[in-house]
This record gives sequence, structure tokens and C-alpha cells, in this order.
Amino acid sequence: MKATMTNRVRSYLRYRRALGFRLVVEGRMLRNFARFADRSGHRGPLAKDLAIRWAALPQGCDRLYRARRLEVVRVLAQHLLISEPKTELPPRHFFGPAHRRPEPYVYSPKEIQKLLVRAKGLGGRLRGQTYWTLLGLMACTGLRISEALHLTPDDVDLTEGVLTVRESKYRKTRLVPLHATAIAPLRDYARRREQLFPPAKTFFVSERGAALAYSTVGNDFSRLRKGIGNSARRPPRLHDIRHAFTCRVLLGWQKSPKGAVGRVAILSRYLGHARASDTYWYLTALPELMIQAAQAFGRYQHEN
Repeated sequence: MKATMTNRVRSYLRYRRALGFRLVVEGRMLRNFARFADRSGHRGPLAKDLAIRWAALPQGCDRLYRARRLEVVRVLAQHLLISEPKTELPPRHFFGPAHRRPEPYVYSPKEIQKLLVRAKGLGGRLRGQTYWTLLGLMACTGLRISEALHLTPDDVDLTEGVLTVRESKYRKTRLVPLHATAIAPLRDYARRREQLFPPAKTFFVSERGAALAYSTVGNDFSRLRKGIGNSARRPPRLHDIRHAFTCRVLLGWQKSPKGAVGRVAILSRYLGHARASDTYWYLTALPELMIQAAQAFGRYQHEN
């Protein structure tokens, strides 16, 4: 096989995907890099200058985007280095760190309620009830929007009160128990959806009975959130509902007699995280959380 960069990338992606990695965005980036390398006449092992020139494209793009592109090629280079010792590793932080935690907006319970009221007021045969139920489910379970949109009718067991979230991030499948108050709204929505679209393949559907698209939800949510979070540095995101859920659960635990000690692992599993450290990403130093933490530390000091 001719040792083009395209063939190297194809072989690398086939290997990593066989191990269970999806590499959707990374795969797109690497195929783009391979085309750039081959069209530029590059021959031989991967060179760091080639990677830097590609990562800097297009002109005027965000620094974080360039850093991410370079990081993706660096991982490829580490793999190629095993079989091609002359492969050059691109410098790790040539464009700075490749990851930055966006400051989340933690919705208050009143703001969640406002979103739900607005959602229910949307026009259409099913649209208002769809968004009211979808946002309510996300608020009470912390589901990722992609997980909620991929649910099928069979995944929503309203008899046992359990969701089956299939092959989510890292291709993990998990069971998500529902609070008793979530059952009736989900059952009402399922009944109405079945009346309008009996053969629906997904639990949440559009006005035509098709799977609800992420882009459609994003556009509609942009209108629903108007007037909320005006003081925030950036507009609240749909994904911030998951941040709010995580913080509120921890706050509730801290206020309970049992406390939160040893329970973060439970929350981590519920959210579908591989490690408890992934859950820390969703925790924000809310004043209420910090007060509870300070009080807990004060009691610990007093007892010891």
C-alpha cells in the first residue's frame, strides 16, 4: 500500500474505531489534514512543520480551534511513531492549551420553570408539549440533549419508571431511574404522540412525526431562553441544564442528614460518566454550595 498520509490516517482511524472510539470530529479533522498533506506534495513520515501549517488554517480562526487541530494530529503522530521512528511530534502547546472549560450558566429553579412555561406555549399540534416534556426530562435527570433525542419509545419504561440510554458517550449504555413526578408528563406525551404519529421511531418527534433534530431544538431553545441570563458573559446553553441538575443534586445532598460524602460516585454513574472526576466538570462554586461546604468543614474541624 502506498504510504500516503491518507492511507496512514485511514489505517489509524480503523484501528482506533475497532477499539470502540467513534472519533467523529477527530476523524473529519484528520481526513482534512491528510488531504492537505498529500495535495501539498508531502512524502514520508509526518513532520511537525506540516502539522503546524495545517493547524493554523484557516486564517483568522480562534486560537482554541487551532490548538485543538494540532492536538488531534499530535495523537496521530504518537501512534505513527511506533512504526515510523522518524515521525516528528508536533509541540504540545504551540497554540496554547487545546481545552477550555466554558463558564456554565446554572439555571435557578425559577428560571427552569420559566423555560417550561414558555415551551408549553409554543404553537403546533404537539410542539409545545414536546418541548415542555423534553426540557422537563432534562431538568430532572441531567440527560445530555443527544441522549434525550435518541430515546425510542421502547427505551422509556413508564411502568418501572426507568430510561434506557443506549450507547451514549464512549458507547456506554445505562439505566436512568425516574422520579415519580416525571412519569405522568411522559405518559401524557407518549399518549398524545401515539395518537398523532403511531409509527414514531423516536420518543420525541417533530411536528411531522420524524426524529427531532438537534439543530431544530437549538434554534427553538435560543428563542425560549431570551431574557434569561442577561447578566451572564455568554447566553445560557441547552447543555447548561445538565450543569444545573448536577449542582442542585449535590446541594440537596449537602443539606440532607446523610450529607454528600461518598455519594458523588452515585451521581457520576447516573450521569453516565466513566470517572468521578468527569462529574467535577459540572460542579460550579455556587454561593449555596460554598456555604454548605464551609459549614461542613467547620463541623469537621470542631469534631477533630
